[in-house]
Order: sequence, then C-alpha cells, then structure tokens
Amino acid sequence: MANKSGKKVVVIGTGAVGISYAFAVLNQALCDELVLIDLNEKRVSAEARDLRHGVLYAQSPIKVKQGDYSDCADADIVCICAGVPQKVGETRLDLIDNNLKVYHAVVSEVMKNHFNGIFLVATNPVDVLAYATWKFSGLPAERVIGSGTILDTARLCNCLGKAFGVAPVSVDAHMIGEHGDSVIAAWSTAYIAGVPLKDALDNLGNGAERMAEIHANVRDAAYSIIEGKGATYYGIAMGLARITQAILRNQNVVLTVSALLDGKYNQEDVYIGVPAVLNSDGIARVIEKPLDEQEQAQFEKSANILRGYQEKVADYLK
Repeated sequence: MANKSGKKVVVIGTGAVGISYAFAVLNQALCDELVLIDLNEKRVSAEARDLRHGVLYAQSPIKVKQGDYSDCADADIVCICAGVPQKVGETRLDLIDNNLKVYHAVVSEVMKNHFNGIFLVATNPVDVLAYATWKFSGLPAERVIGSGTILDTARLCNCLGKAFGVAPVSVDAHMIGEHGDSVIAAWSTAYIAGVPLKDALDNLGNGAERMAEIHANVRDAAYSIIEGKGATYYGIAMGLARITQAILRNQNVVLTVSALLDGKYNQEDVYIGVPAVLNSDGIARVIEKPLDEQEQAQFEKSANILRGYQEKVADYLK
C-alpha cells in the first residue's frame, strides 16, 4: 500500500553507495520521506542526523529518519544497498555467496512487513541479486529492478561525449548484458546526432580500435576506481536516483536496468541489463534492440554466465 502522506523511499544499507544514493535523493527532492536502515544503529543514526541538517537547503522539506523494517510497509521504493563491497582484485561475481545470504535475510524481513512497492537492487552482482530478490519476495518481476548497466551506459556516454565534444546526454548508446566483465557495447544501434556511431568513429580514424579502447575503458572503470579510492559510489548513486525519479514521477523513460527476460533477445528466466521503459508500475516493458550477429552472440554468452550463478538462488528456496 502506498504511503498516503507522499512518496516514501527506504534505503537498506548505509555504506558508501547507500548513503550517496540517500544524499542524491535528498538533494534532488525525489520523495517526501526518506528512511535509512542499517545493522549499525550508531552509524545510521548519525547519517540520518547529518542528512537532516541539510534539509533547510534542499529543494523541499523531506522528512529524513532512521527506521526499521516496519517502515517498508507503506514504502513506494525499497532500495537495497546492503552487502559486501567489491575489493581490489575481485570481480562482481566473486561477491555472490556472501551477498546472497545478506539478501535472503533482508528481503525476508521486508516482506514480513507486507511491502507492496518496488524493489531497487544496487548490490553486486546486481543481476543475480535482482533475480534472487524476485524469487525471495514473490513480487511480480516488473516490481523488482536491478541497477543493471545504468552506470556502464553512463560511462559509455561520457567517453563518447568526450570523443565528439558533445554532452553525454546527446549520445544515444547503451551498454547491455551483465554489469560485469561480459558487458557489451551495443555499437550497431548507437547514434550521435543521427549518425551511426560506427560511422562517426570511423570518420575520426581507426574506428575499430577506438571502439575496442572505449569498451575496455568502460568495462574496467570500476577496477581502476576501486584501486584508486577503494570503492565506486557517486556514479551508481546518481544512476539509482535517476531510476527513482523515473518511477516516482511516472516518466516512461528508457533506462538500462536489470530486468527479467521472458523471450526478448531470445533469452528466458534471466535478469540482465537491457533498455526498459520505467514508470510508476516499475518496468513497463523491455526494449529489444536489433543487435547484430556478434552482439547477439555476446549477449547470449553473458546471459548464460548469469544463469549459471542464478542457480545458487535455488539453495535458499528449498
């Protein structure tokens, strides 16, 4: 049941990603009530107080508080950022065993309190944990959304905007597949100012080499950031805030999120990063991009990798 007093967002896990997301939500005035939940009550109490001290200068007077799982009952969005973060030398998929345990416990507690809103999954490996959240919660798949490749797409558009001297928002390009090492740049459907990006890159010279370099930069960005400062959180927080805005303001905007496929891209029963229309119902529909033969093969490989890790979820459903 929706919160009658306004839009309500609950953030579970106030580590670097969770609190950066909470700050973005406050700063952009995306909801009316913002609730923080964390096992570390001293930390979460301090975070809530710190955020409240900024409300005077926010766009609207959002109510910010430390809460508990009972606050999920009337929440519009529960964003789960809890879990073990990626360390230097680890892939996102290396985190699966520990974070599945965390998610099984968290989702169970949320659902005990009759949550009937939309789950937003941020923890890595995000695709597998979105699938797990869907299975653990019993909610319709359109109301369980992973952050997917929203950050990868932002990184791609940033690189291409720099290459062509345009704002990233003026680049029409997507990263799809796993939010991880098998992520794919959908070059065949990418455009800039109506010009196919493959042609535009060729016009700059060494198009194939440039595409390979940009793809590698996007794919490996997290590794270099983690090496430099220990974690990535501002970019994904902004992406999560954009998803939140699309949902709470019923925007019907297309964003690359982790969604359940039921035949699109010739794939079934897998959560994976794809463009999808988002509104107040969650995922209104998945957009199937007309990939070329190589991209389709790469996407199938990525989906198979994720399905292999999804099998671990079954152990929690027995």
